[in-house]
Amino acid sequence: MQLTHIKQLTGALILKTGLHIGAGDTEMRIGGTDNPVVKNPLDGQPYIPGSSLKGKIRSLLEWQLGLVTAANGKPFSFQHIKDGRTDTPAADLIRLFGGAPGGEVDKLVKEIGPTRLAFWDCPLNAEWLKRAQARNLLSTEGKSENSIDRVRGVAENPRFTERVIAGAEFDFRLSLKIIDGKDLIAMLLQGLKLLEADSLGGSGSRGYGKVALANLALDGESIQTRFDAIQPFAVAA
Repeated sequence: MQLTHIKQLTGALILKTGLHIGAGDTEMRIGGTDNPVVKNPLDGQPYIPGSSLKGKIRSLLEWQLGLVTAANGKPFSFQHIKDGRTDTPAADLIRLFGGAPGGEVDKLVKEIGPTRLAFWDCPLNAEWLKRAQARNLLSTEGKSENSIDRVRGVAENPRFTERVIAGAEFDFRLSLKIIDGKDLIAMLLQGLKLLEADSLGGSGSRGYGKVALANLALDGESIQTRFDAIQPFAVAA
């Protein structure tokens, strides 16, 4: 195997609705929210972890490729490849996102090779943050939620969730290794388009985490038109 290139995909990730990616903070604070978002400890601003993007995009592609049942709900990996074939979309998925070896898969691991994708954490765009601060806007909001007693028609169990505000812009970036000339950009863009169609973070079924990707460029060359033209559920003629 030979590494021939490392491509850089950059762009802007724009929130169409509020985003919640939890910080896993178990400390109780007076007047705080029940579910804070993850923040950079150096400046206190929210960011999108690369791991959240990777996990969501991988999951959506596994669903689209029909691989979820084969892996019994776990991440699709080497041991789930049928007949040891490495010329399938399933194998390409592992090429992009990696897999956890298990069972007699040493031969597959060698043939498929290392993980091609590297996701970067996405910080708030500096220009967007500057504009927001000039308008005295905070980058996050506290959203109250509750459940409704169906008989009495009253709200119960109030809770407060922190969200990054709609309209916030993040700097998006990832790296794609090209090994032996095999370019998997098409599957990657398909996964990103699925992300736009679905949601990122928690509570997507309640309207959280709708995102859009803009100004996409591959090694500095715009591919936004190509990305916008993708129809992830189109049936080939």
